[in-house]
Amino acid sequence: MNHQFEIEAFYDGACPLCRREINMIHRLDKQNKILFTDISDSSLDVHSLGKSYDQLMSEMHARLPDGRWITGVEVFRRLYTSVGFRYLVLPTRLPVISQSLDFIYRIFAKKRLSMTGRCNNENSACQATDQKNEVEI
Repeated sequence: MNHQFEIEAFYDGACPLCRREINMIHRLDKQNKILFTDISDSSLDVHSLGKSYDQLMSEMHARLPDGRWITGVEVFRRLYTSVGFRYLVLPTRLPVISQSLDFIYRIFAKKRLSMTGRCNNENSACQATDQKNEVEI
């Protein structure tokens, strides 16, 4: 990761909800503190990151300049802090609010593919995973 960035956000660009949020954050990132990496981009070699595609799809991931990974709600806290919304982030660190947000996010992360029409049903493989695992001949 280029050390000029405060954080590298790994997002699913094929997810309309995710893309909307990331587009908003990108517009707010006037100082270019965030590097945005779309994990749905077929040219991305996720294994070079030390992560699998399924890991990155399971929840929001970000990498800090020192190489550490963060996930879930903490990623959004860091992203919004980077674009100047620290005052909105601070209350999300309070114990009850933090636990509630973590709980709600885990549900969303688990259900987001079906919520956005990218799963056939609860028991079938999701289209995004199927597309990533296709082999070209």
